[in-house]
Amino acid sequence: MFRTFAMTAIGALMATAASAEIRIAHVYGKTGPFEAYAAQSHNGLKLGLEYATGGTMEVNGEKIVLIEKDTQLKPDIGRAQLEEAYGDDDAHIAVGPVSSGVALAMLPVAEEYERVLIVEPAVADSITGSNWNRYIFRTGRNSSQDAIANAVALGGEGVTIATLAQDYAFGRDGVAAFKEALEATGAKVAHEEYVPTDTTDFTAAAERIFTAMGDVEGEKKLFIIWAGGGNPMSKINAMEPSRFGVEIATGGNILAALKAYKELPGMEGATYYYYEIPQNPVNDWLVKTHFERFDSPPDFFTAGGMASGMAIVEAIKKAGGAEDTEALIEAMEGMTWDTPKGQMTFRADDHQAMQTMYHFRTEVQEGKDYGLPVLVREIGMDEMAIPVRNK
Repeated sequence: MFRTFAMTAIGALMATAASAEIRIAHVYGKTGPFEAYAAQSHNGLKLGLEYATGGTMEVNGEKIVLIEKDTQLKPDIGRAQLEEAYGDDDAHIAVGPVSSGVALAMLPVAEEYERVLIVEPAVADSITGSNWNRYIFRTGRNSSQDAIANAVALGGEGVTIATLAQDYAFGRDGVAAFKEALEATGAKVAHEEYVPTDTTDFTAAAERIFTAMGDVEGEKKLFIIWAGGGNPMSKINAMEPSRFGVEIATGGNILAALKAYKELPGMEGATYYYYEIPQNPVNDWLVKTHFERFDSPPDFFTAGGMASGMAIVEAIKKAGGAEDTEALIEAMEGMTWDTPKGQMTFRADDHQAMQTMYHFRTEVQEGKDYGLPVLVREIGMDEMAIPVRNK
């Protein structure tokens, strides 16, 4: 009888082990103005999990289950959905969201439930800065990485810059970081303009910028920081800023937004990703696989999503599983792993992923309906003194 009981108990344990799951919740804005970003991020996450597990979607014999939650780009819904993911669905790790404003509402939930939240692709510095807690890791770039890379590309002695950004965390954090980064280059910011996220008429804002820049001597640029639809670049370019000696400049963006770049050949800036730039086996696989499955190249946020998926698998392998959050945190602090952009490293101080950025120059090429961001040079992570802002 004892032997029968023992065998039954062993069988039950084996069945439990066989049915063990790693539950990953993707909490992101599937609907709303950032829908394109969300779709790319989700496809990238799935591709990252696939690549890092060799197609098995298992880590150490445990099956990965991906749970989807839609924040609808609303902070209160994002918070509630993350609570549901950790509480009702018992997710071990969550990924997301798209919007910085939503991310800021979600951060305390990770701390409350003591579960890891990998922020991808929300950008605001405050996520790994003033609002950070130890359960937050970010694979996406932050505002300072964008800002410093663009300052390297655009700044210099005698350069005067005006900024135009959306009036919320992404825009304001981005401008603040950009101004700070420009100081080291000798450039100065003469004017800042903030507009609501749903602005469609930029006439008044542009006129204020042109007035502020009109009498400035030397090289003059208007740097635009924008997320989602309604990018003002084409509309402002139609107002002929060159009459005031002002050149438009901006960072990289998704392929759909790069159509406006075709009007501005020679424009320079810095970008997070463009599929033809990185040269490494992970990106080669991503580009090939994405063309095969979607008949299109991977985009800006596809690469970011893939980086988050690969980080999850690497962390679980190092931690020996997904159940122990403290083991995951210990594994992830200082962790280096492969991504489509090359290697990234989670900085131990604030869990921000250190990563390469790319200085580009726009070219118009036959067969492309957008302005091509051609690589000028890589800006290595060791070239960017990214501030630690969570102290």
